[in-house]
Amino acid sequence: MSEMIQSKFDRKKDAQSMGIISKYDMRNPWIKILYGFIWFCMILAVLVCFIPPLWVMTSALKDSREFFSVPATIIPRSWHPEKLWDTWNMLNFGKAYLNTLSVLCGSLVVSLVCNGMLGYVLSRLKPRGSKIVLSLVLWTLMLPQSVSQVPLFKNFLSLPILGINITETYLPMWLLAGANAFYVLVFKSFFDSIPQSLIEAARLDGCNNLSIFFRIMMPLSKPVLMVITIFTINASWSDFFWPYLVLGSRTELYTVMVKIFYMAGSTGYSEDIQVVALIFTIIPPAILFLFFQRYIMSGFTLSGIKG
Repeated sequence: MSEMIQSKFDRKKDAQSMGIISKYDMRNPWIKILYGFIWFCMILAVLVCFIPPLWVMTSALKDSREFFSVPATIIPRSWHPEKLWDTWNMLNFGKAYLNTLSVLCGSLVVSLVCNGMLGYVLSRLKPRGSKIVLSLVLWTLMLPQSVSQVPLFKNFLSLPILGINITETYLPMWLLAGANAFYVLVFKSFFDSIPQSLIEAARLDGCNNLSIFFRIMMPLSKPVLMVITIFTINASWSDFFWPYLVLGSRTELYTVMVKIFYMAGSTGYSEDIQVVALIFTIIPPAILFLFFQRYIMSGFTLSGIKG
């Protein structure tokens, strides 16, 4: 009897330390085969995802002759790191980075404040009609983005009520960041988990709804703020469609992605220079993921919290 109890305890301990497949399960040969197959698929997926950016990074350092050689080489025979600096100056990437940073900062502020406020209203204030608004927010998640592109662009050409044209500015990208249904649901789910007693205590101290949001809810929401910040930064950095559409001929406002697009369509730059330019688009998201991958993965957990 004691051996059975000890066996169950060992299985539970192994499951907690290993995950789904424990050391006890590994005694089964079929489980071993399944475990090996899963590892093979994971390694294959890693190679498929890792080899293209690796080739881009190594090819950026080759000279022109080796770049066009057949068969292609993964490890360069000659290294030319000076091509990075020459390409940076040639394409004026410093200006493009500053433009992208402007879009990013504005989108981040608007995203946190506007989406957070709507999540707060749906979670705590719940005015009349809030359930209908929540249903509409959920409904927008089911619509393909292509459905809203034309109406949105018409609104940017003539902003409702004001009737002004806000194209050839960064305002459209900022406004789009402030109306994200996924971020609203993430905020709402997190706000639902905050004890109501904290809000009631703040009301007794004389705080109004706006003060409670900025002084109570937001400081307590650092995990979700970090997640939304990372998602917004990544989305703003990789966004090409809206900057390309609304900036028009204002070349001095072009972001990195728009700069890369026009460079690829130009005949004045060789293909090896274009590959070098791709390095400048890969490095920032890679650094962001390496340092904040824990928060990125927790974002999917936060979005699944039951409200």
